[in-house]
Amino acid sequence: MQTVLLLSMILLALAIAGCLYRVLKGPSIADRIAALDTIGVNVAAEVAVAGAYTQSTAYFELVLLIGILAFLGTVALARYMERGKVLDAPDDSTGD
Repeated sequence: MQTVLLLSMILLALAIAGCLYRVLKGPSIADRIAALDTIGVNVAAEVAVAGAYTQSTAYFELVLLIGILAFLGTVALARYMERGKVLDAPDDSTGD
């Protein structure tokens, strides 16, 4: 079982390296955003497999944190790509 988990960690590291190449050389910004999201998923999977490899449950909270941060990063980049800004500034045209 340890051999399978070690092989899984190596394959996930190769997948992360492939996605990093797409982030650096991607033809469009959408490809780069998709690659960054995939890197987040692969990193979370890598940490989960590392937790199973070491037989420790301490890693699984980190998996949740990585998943949440990867999701928020993808949403922020998509909003920036769509609108040109991430956060909307408050509208001061009310005339108070």
